[in-house]
Amino acid sequence: MNIHEYQAKELLEKFGVATTRGKVASTPDEAEKIARELGAANLVVKAQVHAGGRGKGTFQNGFKGGVHVVRSAREAREVAEKMLGQTLVTHQTGAAGRVVNKVLVAESADIAREIYFAILLDRATAAPLVVASTEGGVEIESVAATNPEKIIREPVDPLAGLQPFQTRKLAQQLGFDHSQTKGAAKLFDGLYRTFIGCDCSMVEINPLVVTTNNEVLALDAKFNFDDNALYRHPEIAAMRDTAEEDPREVEASKHELNYIGLDGNIACLVNGAGLAMATMDIIKFYGGNPANFLDVGGSATEEQVTEAFKILIADKNVKAILVNIFGGIMKVDVIANGIISAAKTVKLTVPLVVRLEGTNVEKGKKLLKESGVTLITADDLADAAQKVVAAALSK
Repeated sequence: MNIHEYQAKELLEKFGVATTRGKVASTPDEAEKIARELGAANLVVKAQVHAGGRGKGTFQNGFKGGVHVVRSAREAREVAEKMLGQTLVTHQTGAAGRVVNKVLVAESADIAREIYFAILLDRATAAPLVVASTEGGVEIESVAATNPEKIIREPVDPLAGLQPFQTRKLAQQLGFDHSQTKGAAKLFDGLYRTFIGCDCSMVEINPLVVTTNNEVLALDAKFNFDDNALYRHPEIAAMRDTAEEDPREVEASKHELNYIGLDGNIACLVNGAGLAMATMDIIKFYGGNPANFLDVGGSATEEQVTEAFKILIADKNVKAILVNIFGGIMKVDVIANGIISAAKTVKLTVPLVVRLEGTNVEKGKKLLKESGVTLITADDLADAAQKVVAAALSK
């Protein structure tokens, strides 16, 4: 789950991380009121969407940039009017863009230096890892490609946590002078407590800045959370903005289905993430393009399979469907009944290719054969991929 920048700032403030003052606005009137309350000479109005590159983005109404420095409450209102309700297109949104429903009105920092700082989960060690660089304000991927030596990595013992000597070491490596070290170390400590306290998989601050007044501030933040731990944080779960998500993924989450939308035309329904990845790979191998990743899991019900089909059919780009099931804990006859129920409920209008193996496979195949549902059977995964690619091309 992702959250907006203004929500990230609220979490940072909760854990004592220094940042600029600001509030979120949903209307131009609110933006003007907040600007007057802040009373600063320099303010920034920032479009709130789940995408990077906002400053270099373009609105479909022709307005340039999703981040603007303003010098009065009236100007804050004018900028908000041009952003709110409009679609912002950045390199991360794709051509469709994202509609801006809220803007953040905040103090504008007078920046002397920009730094990149992130805490993430290192999957190789299953422990937190600090990744930092003096090259702030740009994407860390670009730094890794052009100047990898400028990326600092500091492993953190999950039992001991981020230690004071590590925060001082990081401050030194990042070029903070003596007068800034205490503030930087305090900020690093607060970010680590945020990471642990909110069950994050990543906290990214880009940029972390040093101002001309020698303050060390977290200027922009991006959070990723461990979805499996959200039950412990109902206040964070409530921050979810489904308007920023793919409607298909939102619907899938309601039925506890693991779905990710792609831009192909062959829909996939598979049980198991590894099998789903292999299925997408072999579709590509035979010249097709997957329309989604959909893992129904190892214990899906007939109802979940039916809902999965509804989601697949709702994608107008889908020209064929491949069901690839290897029954272990999941019994093949349960999937077969789900397919039959779904086919009758959603009235399939595209070719359906089915490959079944595993527990109760003969019973499952018998159910499908006697159901009257029009489908194409496959003997193995390669056979299934070739048949579904050919079926999609025929539509």
